[in-house]
Amino acid sequence: MRLWSLHPRHLDRQGLTGCWRETLLAQAVLAGRTRGYRSHPQLERFRAQAEPLAAIGEYLEVLAEEALARGYRFDRSRIDHRPAGAVGDGADAGEASPGAPADGDRHVPDVPRIRVTSGQLDLEWRHLLHKLEERSPERWERASALEGPTAHPLFEVVPGPVESWERAEDPQR
Repeated sequence: MRLWSLHPRHLDRQGLTGCWRETLLAQAVLAGRTRGYRSHPQLERFRAQAEPLAAIGEYLEVLAEEALARGYRFDRSRIDHRPAGAVGDGADAGEASPGAPADGDRHVPDVPRIRVTSGQLDLEWRHLLHKLEERSPERWERASALEGPTAHPLFEVVPGPVESWERAEDPQR
């Protein structure tokens, strides 16, 4: 399970659709609808929130916004706790609600932002670049030319090392 701290604009098709599926699974775990993955370390930061399902709903909403911008239709009705003022569910041929953000850049979370360390973001960036180099060379070329990643709008980047819950190996080692 990988719930990226990176903005979903950085993900390739496989990464975006995989993140959507895995976050829906995480939502089911947090809602108590499944017994699998209950102790998965990626869920720690969501469980630590006052309203874990609202936080995961915000996370999913940004993924759905990115999907819509790419012409994909993620089923927003599967989000248990949709944010106020969220973009439509896709039944409106891709039109956003009045006042809704046009893209993930302007998305303002309705729940408190979750802190993520710069070390975590850097590790995820290297991990993603490694994946992109293998499966999406064109996206890797564009991504590797960037100075660095941006975070998912739900996250606030703070200085620090890799998060204690991270289990992935650093691809540079």
